[in-house]
Amino acid sequence: MTDSDRAARIRRILKDHGRLSADAEGLTTEQDLYQAGMTSHASVNVMLALEGEFEVEFPDHMLKRNVFNTISSISAAIDDLNGN
Repeated sequence: MTDSDRAARIRRILKDHGRLSADAEGLTTEQDLYQAGMTSHASVNVMLALEGEFEVEFPDHMLKRNVFNTISSISAAIDDLNGN
């Protein structure tokens, strides 16, 4: 899977579960998702959707704001979970 494909899948999840005030499609990969309107509660829904979409499980030590702060940080976390 290319980085672009992964980012598109993450954007779709953010659109469906992130409760963003901005359009997920218009976000850069480095844009702060919390500043774009994502709440802590919404980040839990995003995490659960990511786990289902990418067939991963986020361990407790990764349940931090900085892991879900940007599309890039989410993508990097998924890479780590997949051993890439």
